[in-house]
Amino acid sequence: MSMLTAQMVSRVTLPVIDIAGLRAKNLHEHKAAATEVRNACLDKGFFYITNHGIPEVLRQRVLAEAKRFFDQSLETKLSIDRANSRANRGYEPLRRQTLEPGGPPDLKEGFYIGVELSEDDPRVISGKFDHGPNQWPSNLPGFRETMDAYFAAMLELEQLLWRGLALSLHLEETAFSEFCRNPIATLRLLHYPQQPANPRPGEKGCGAHTDFGGTTLLLQDNAGGLQVWDQEQQSWIHAPPLGGTYVVNLGDMVARWTNDRYRSTLHRVVNLSGNERYSVPFFFTGNPDQVVSCLPTCLAPGETAKYPPTLVSEHLAKMFRRTYGS
Repeated sequence: MSMLTAQMVSRVTLPVIDIAGLRAKNLHEHKAAATEVRNACLDKGFFYITNHGIPEVLRQRVLAEAKRFFDQSLETKLSIDRANSRANRGYEPLRRQTLEPGGPPDLKEGFYIGVELSEDDPRVISGKFDHGPNQWPSNLPGFRETMDAYFAAMLELEQLLWRGLALSLHLEETAFSEFCRNPIATLRLLHYPQQPANPRPGEKGCGAHTDFGGTTLLLQDNAGGLQVWDQEQQSWIHAPPLGGTYVVNLGDMVARWTNDRYRSTLHRVVNLSGNERYSVPFFFTGNPDQVVSCLPTCLAPGETAKYPPTLVSEHLAKMFRRTYGS
C-alpha cells in the first residue's frame, strides 16, 4: 500500500451522481438521488457529483486566487502563519502536516479558512475548538470577497448533501438539521509543488489518510494526482479531474455514525504531473455539540455499536492532535 504506483484505468471507476433530484419538488426524485448516494457510500464512500449549483466562474476564481496567494514570498505568507491562530486559521508551510502515520511530512502548503467569528463571540471566549477569526492577506484585493462568497455557497451545498445522506440512511430528510446548524467547516486552499526528482522515501504530496469529519467536497485543477484505495482489489485507483464536478468523500465521523456501513476510505495525492497542482477541499464537520452515536438504522437485530458516543468537537480535536503531533 505504500508504493507510489496506482492501477491505471481507462474509465472512471467512481460513480458520477447527478444531485439535481435532491432539489426537485417531489420526494420521489429526492429518494432516487439518495439511492445512488447510498450505493456509493456503501462501496468506497467516494463519488463525483454534477448539477451541484456552484457557478463555474466562482470555482475558477477560487483556484486563481489560491494561485495568487501561494505565488507570494514565504515571508509574506508566514505573516499570517496558522501557528499564530488559536482557531487553526491561516497559512501552513510545506511539510508541516503528516497525514500518513509513519510516513514523511506531506509535500504541500495550505491556507485554512473557517467560519468567521469575532474575538468577543461567546463561543470564542469559551475556548471552543476551531472557533475564532480568520487571518486574511492584507495585500490581495478581492481574495477575501471571493473566499467568503465560495464559503457561503459551499455551506448551502453541504446542507443539500446532508438531506440526501439522511434519506440514503432511511431517515427523515431533516434528520441532520441540528448537526448542520452552526457547523464547523473549513475551506482549505492547497498547493502541491512539482514532485522532486529525488524525493524522500515514501514522500507524497499528501500521505494516505482518511478524512476526520463528516463530508469533504473537493475542487481540483487539471493536474490530477488524487488516488483512492480500493479495498476489494487491494490497489490504488485514480480519481481524475472531471470538468464541472466535485469529488465527494465521507470522513471518519460518518463511518462511526453508521457503524462502518458507510465507508471512510484511504486516499492520497501523488503529484506526478510534472506541474504544480492546486486543489480546494471543503471539510464539513458539523455542529461541535452534536453527539455522534450509532444510528438505529445502521444496527441489525442483535448487533452492537462498535464505537462509544462522542461529541463532534472531541472527535475533531483528537484527529488534529494525531496529524500535527501535539
